[in-house]
Amino acid sequence: MIYSVSGVLTDVEQNLAVVECGGVGYACRTTSYTLSKLKLGSEVKLYTVLKISEDAADLFGFADKGELECFKLLTSVSGVGAKGALSILSQMDPQQFALCIASEDSKALTRAPGIGKKTADLIVLKLKDKIQRQAQDIAAQDIGVGAVSNNFAEAITALQTLGYSSSEAAKAISGMPQDTPSSELIKAALKNLSKF
Repeated sequence: MIYSVSGVLTDVEQNLAVVECGGVGYACRTTSYTLSKLKLGSEVKLYTVLKISEDAADLFGFADKGELECFKLLTSVSGVGAKGALSILSQMDPQQFALCIASEDSKALTRAPGIGKKTADLIVLKLKDKIQRQAQDIAAQDIGVGAVSNNFAEAITALQTLGYSSSEAAKAISGMPQDTPSSELIKAALKNLSKF
């Protein structure tokens, strides 16, 4: 599997970036979000995933690991292909996507071309628990407890959407009672994070 490609960005088309590595140009299908971070003729690094179908082998590249993970999550939903995932991630960055899922805002997903209400609702339904579970596991590790309440998971997800790492978010709310509402956890965490 190709983990990443690094080289000179030699060509850009709609949702496509060509990265030349060792004399070979790798055509990476990508999002508007990634393309906005790249400059033609400069050295770039894209995190990649290779998708093989009956009639094609497509390489997808992303400017950061967060966007790559969002792409993998989206394509894990039955009925959402690579094209639909790229469409969604071209409309929002990874933090906005996580916030849409955490807040069950399927309407925001329908702004992406080709994504209807039914598909958007399915994405939220299939990914909300996954994203919440990941946040709970990370929080449990970082806080050092066996289980974390849904309130803690929601607070960590919200703080991640504001740009904080999961470990920063978990440290900022550690020691607070497990039954604290998520809104209070977020307020307290923001106060704590401003002191760091």
